[in-house]
Parts: sequence; C-alpha cells; structure tokens
Amino acid sequence: MAKQPNILILMADQLAAPFLPSCAPAHAPSPVKAPTLARLAAEGVLFRSAYCASPLCAPARYALMAGQLPSRIGAWDNAAEFPAMTPTMAHYLRAGGYRTILTGKMHFAGPDQLHGFEERLTTDIYPADFGWTPDWSDFAHRPTWYHSLDSVVSAGPTVRTNQLDFDEEVVFTARRKLYDIARDKDERPFFLTVSLTHPHDPYATPERYWSLYDDAEIPMPRVKIAPEGLDPHSRRLRHVCGLDLMEVSDEQIRAARRAYFGSISFVDEQFAAILATLEECGMAEDTVVIVCGDHGDMLGERGLWYKMHFFEGAARIPLIVHAPTRFAPRVVEASVSAVDILPTLLDLAGLAPELAAPLDGQSLLPHLTGGEGHDEVIGEYMGEGTVAPLVMIRRGPWKFIHSPVDPDLLYNLVEDPDELVNRAEDPALAEMVARLRAEVARRWDFAGITAQVLHSQRCRTLVAKANATGQLLAWDHQPPRDAAQDYVRAHMDLEELEAMARFPRVRF
Repeated sequence: MAKQPNILILMADQLAAPFLPSCAPAHAPSPVKAPTLARLAAEGVLFRSAYCASPLCAPARYALMAGQLPSRIGAWDNAAEFPAMTPTMAHYLRAGGYRTILTGKMHFAGPDQLHGFEERLTTDIYPADFGWTPDWSDFAHRPTWYHSLDSVVSAGPTVRTNQLDFDEEVVFTARRKLYDIARDKDERPFFLTVSLTHPHDPYATPERYWSLYDDAEIPMPRVKIAPEGLDPHSRRLRHVCGLDLMEVSDEQIRAARRAYFGSISFVDEQFAAILATLEECGMAEDTVVIVCGDHGDMLGERGLWYKMHFFEGAARIPLIVHAPTRFAPRVVEASVSAVDILPTLLDLAGLAPELAAPLDGQSLLPHLTGGEGHDEVIGEYMGEGTVAPLVMIRRGPWKFIHSPVDPDLLYNLVEDPDELVNRAEDPALAEMVARLRAEVARRWDFAGITAQVLHSQRCRTLVAKANATGQLLAWDHQPPRDAAQDYVRAHMDLEELEAMARFPRVRF
C-alpha cells in the first residue's frame, strides 16, 4: 500500500462561505482579507458550493464526524448526546493505523468527549451536558442561554474575549503537537483536527483585525425583507433569537459585519501559523490539508442573524482540499456536503474498511482528480426555532426546503442567487415540485422524527435537572497532563532527552 498521508483539518466555526472572496457570488464581492485561505484555495481544490448537513453547531459537527445525516444519529440540537457507539472518521482512521488528535471545539454533548480521538489537547469552549436542550412543546418560551441581539448591539473592537483565550490555546497546542510529532518515535501518520471558535459571534475582534477594515468598505445586507414578509421558519427564528425585541441601527449592523470580517482575518492568521509549523517540521508535502466550517452566518441578510436556516449565508461552508503534490488546483461548482468528508478521508488514507454503519456521504475523490463527481446535498434541521423537522435538497441549480408545518420554498440559485423568488407554486414547475415532494416523503418519516425529538427533549430535560442537583460531576473534557513527564526530570536520561527534544536532530 502507498504511504498513507498525514491529514490536517483546519476548521472555523460559523464561517459563512459567501463572505469569503473565493466563494462570494459575482454580484456580491467580499472585502474580507484572508490571504492564507486565498492561497490554499488557489493552490488546492476549492468546492464553491459546499454545505453543512445541518445549520447548527453540534448537529453539523456530529454529521461531519459520522458521515451520516443528523436524524440517523439523533443529532437533534446543540445538547443532543453524540452516542459513543457511533463510528466516526477518527475511529476509522485510528483503526486504520493513524494517530488521531483533536484540539479545539467540537461541541460533543455527553460523557464521551473523544469519539475516536486518541488525544484531545484542550477542553471544549461549550458545555458537554444537556443544559441547552430546547423544548418544542413550549415554543413561546425563549431560552435564556440562546442567541440574542446582544452580539449585534455590542459589536466592535475588543482587547480580550473568552473566544480569544480559547483559540490561542488551541493554536498553541496544535503547533506544539506538530513539533512533538516531528520529534517523537511514533511512525504512524497523523490525523489532526484543529477547530477554532472564531468567527462565531459575539462580533468582537481585537483592534489589530478591526483596523484592517474601514466602515466604507463594509457592505450592508443586500436582502432586506420586513418581518411580516418572511417565511414562517424565519419568523420563528426572529422570535427565538429575540430579533423583534429591539431596533438595530445601520451603525450596529456595520460594526457587527466589520468585527466578523476581522475575526475571519484572525482565523486566517492562526491557520497561517499552523501551516508554517507544518512546513518547519518538514511534513507539509506529506500532509493533506482540509479547510472547512461547520455552518455559516446570515449576518443580517433578510433581517436574520446567526444560522438555523438553509439560506446560503447560514448553510454554505468553506471547503478546500489542499494537496498540490496529489491534486491539481481546480474549482468544483457541484454541490457537496460535509458528510462527504469522511468517505473522502478513507479514500485518501487507502482504507476500505467494512463500514460499521451506513454512510450518507459520498467520496469527493472523483472531484479531486478531475472526474465526474456527485452534485447533491441533503440537509436536516431539528434545533431551536422550529417545531417540526426542516429539510433541504440541493441539486443542480435548485434548492428545495420543506417542513410539514410550513409552505415549501424552491429557489433557482443560478437565476436567483439571493433567493428572492420562491418558485414552489410556479405552475411551470408543478411536475418538478411534485417529484421533490414525493422524494421528501420517501426520505423522511416526519411524524416519527418529531416523536423522537420530543421524547429526547423530555428525557434530556429531566436528566439535566437531576444532574444539576446536589454534587455535580461534569462531562466536560479534562485534558490529561502528567507533570512528571514534562521537560527535564531526574528519572530521564538527560542526553537522550535533549537529543530527542531538539529539532532538527543534532548528530554527533
């Protein structure tokens, strides 16, 4: 078998592809300054129409890790347990000879905080318990722990945030681990996932990145729709996020966008530092680098913020595969999904394991090699702001969004990239809409999924209440550390230690 490549995933949270210059639509160019991402896109295979499987953090990440749609693995919302028995890309690669390492955010809920990773270098920025469980049976109640307009009205430059604390730790541990890999005796290829929490709101960024932009170059939202003109799901999102509780000025919207763009520039700089370390260690040529996100951000378009819908801002993610010695640079316009990453990794690693669970994704290898690949994305949303499953089919120029409690949405993204004209009731498209509705009926048991969601919410609410009573034993990951094995200790052979610790190795 050919030598297995190292695999490095660089992930950013809530990074909307339409706001990256390489992925922005021609009619809405982006002023974002991200030279590292631009270089990777130019040198690698850029998927300009990549989507999350669910526009919410935890379900999107579970689906990416498992290569399965959220409803198949119970990834209902941000407090849904990711079952330990679910095979993930880390399990498959680890069983196939890789050392598997995670640093940063993955939003795993439940007592298993590894899911196949041999090492996890940091804790998570978000809780691992069930405290953020939504309640479809009481939609009118707005959870206090969820998004509000605070991130928008308080947007601007900052000196420090907990997100900066977290991401700087993530990058430090990632670079340190790369140095360790270069110096140690473990010959296995590595699978390293580095997951930052930026540019996720709150929209605050240090002056260094804020000052990369000025107000004049920050585009305001292109699509402005009065709340009463929005689709029902969008109106529910406005309720759950409290978007109707106060007015937001143009200055605040511009500041939020400027800070978001600055946070992308921050992410770009962090990725550059990690890639520089990879080069320093002499491992860049043997490493496939994959850049992706979990979901996007509406950033004020249609009067919406954050995610939770299948409009382009919320659902489209960056996806770049950078391996110039393996794949020639190209741009792929076909629509692909984050669930396609797992089968792609297995192909890249030369692994053909007997799959323990069915995969909903398809390998991207045909696209990477310039062949004919698939052009289809299936999406699901069962989180906050809805009272029934919301699903999406993206195929060719069309995007079809369906929920059993709402009118259908159908957009031709070639003719209507801003998704302004709903064609679902167009008589000329009646036959196609009928086929899509029939496909939806075949794919999903909405009554069954709804029953599962409500049952899960009731169980998790009780468990969360009980676990918060009396002595608390947290599930949050505690990175292990044995100080007796750090740096220089008396039980170590000093000459061997110093020789191992120095890179490149000094030969006498």
